[in-house]
Amino acid sequence: MSSKIRQQRGKGGQTRAFEAQPLLRQRSTEIQPFGTVVDYQLVLSSKARALSVGALNQILTDTLVLRDLYKKHHWQVSGPTFYQLHLLFDKHFKEQSALIDMLGERVQTLGGIAVAMAHDVVEMTRIERPARGREQVPVQISRLLDAHEVVIADTREALKVTAQSDDAGTADLLMGDVLRTNEMHVWFLSEHLVDTPLVRAT
Repeated sequence: MSSKIRQQRGKGGQTRAFEAQPLLRQRSTEIQPFGTVVDYQLVLSSKARALSVGALNQILTDTLVLRDLYKKHHWQVSGPTFYQLHLLFDKHFKEQSALIDMLGERVQTLGGIAVAMAHDVVEMTRIERPARGREQVPVQISRLLDAHEVVIADTREALKVTAQSDDAGTADLLMGDVLRTNEMHVWFLSEHLVDTPLVRAT
């Protein structure tokens, strides 16, 4: 029996091929190793694209962790502000998810390979791993702010790289989407940690 065409024995002992059988459990060598770039006609040098891809993958890695941290806290938030924070965390989760797709696609556009799998993300992230269990709301918010700080620092460093290599497309994504979204999220979260009286001013 051919490895490419499955056959079955019909009436009279003859065999006939059928094409609907999936070719299962296929494996092969990688067609492009992680950390390399292929050449596209982008009028950017391979070195410039490789530098941008490296910077973008670090931001992507930390954004993947930040996004999942939002979902963890969305599920586990408690207390008097549960409803408001439950909705806010999910809103930020969706906005971080949108950034992840833009970052990953930019890496691929530059000819690189976007980091994608959880075990790779764990090895690469600079964000502190949270407790597996539920934490108090102020701790949840503080963890999110710390994670945003990491992403913002990544982004500012990447903007320096793109400025030096004249990678305007990546710079536009980083400034217009990644940086501004994260700065907005920091503002919304930070205001929840202000110790303001709810009923009577002091």
